[in-house]
Amino acid sequence: MAVNIGAVIAVGTTIAAWAACTCTFAQTATPDYASIIAAPDRSDADRQIDTRRDPLKFLAFAELRPGMKVLDIGAGGGYSTELIARVVAPNGVVYGQNSPDLGERPKARFDARLKGPAGRNIVSVIRPFDDPVPAEAGALDAITFLFFYHDTTYMAVDRAEMNRRLYAALKPGAVLLIADHSAKAGDGTSVGKTLHRIEESALRREVEAAGFKLIAQGDFWRHPEDTRDFSIQPPTGRPVDEFVLKFQRPM
Repeated sequence: MAVNIGAVIAVGTTIAAWAACTCTFAQTATPDYASIIAAPDRSDADRQIDTRRDPLKFLAFAELRPGMKVLDIGAGGGYSTELIARVVAPNGVVYGQNSPDLGERPKARFDARLKGPAGRNIVSVIRPFDDPVPAEAGALDAITFLFFYHDTTYMAVDRAEMNRRLYAALKPGAVLLIADHSAKAGDGTSVGKTLHRIEESALRREVEAAGFKLIAQGDFWRHPEDTRDFSIQPPTGRPVDEFVLKFQRPM
């Protein structure tokens, strides 16, 4: 059987480059996430959000490392974007994406972060959800999509195209991390606007249709006592069940 030596060399070079990249992060010591969260130059407003969000468990689950290149989808006012920027510092970067119709209040909060201590590792990206990746970003090490996927179900967003673009933006072996508020079984994507929730299985089907593989699930924000029949906005103080999924672009 004839062997295409050029093709073999090309494939071998690609695998070697991916392996070298993976090993670089694997050999990087796990960041002290607790110290990052406790940094004295974080704002009081963010510390208040910490009490509700409990970010330590998510950061440990995400396994982000210094030097990584991350895209934060639906960044809003930038709470999670800044935390990620502190993790990937000093040489990494996080692209905080928001749609062009972002409200003035979250836009002002995000812009203020760019002038703060973590701002040097944050790049503001104003792009639509179904075309969210700036060309200059190149291949990404991770994408985070926290508590906003459900919003895209009632917006003018082509979610299939969005997920395809997220898949294409990641390096082979890189991950997409999604967290959202749980809807009842059978609700699918129908309560995104009314209850600000989405059925976990519906979200998973959409994401996996783009080629992603589910590799881990986090249960640290779970509340099985949640009846899932009320809106999470505005907050009521009642426990809300939230799922966290880690998808991978296959190697």
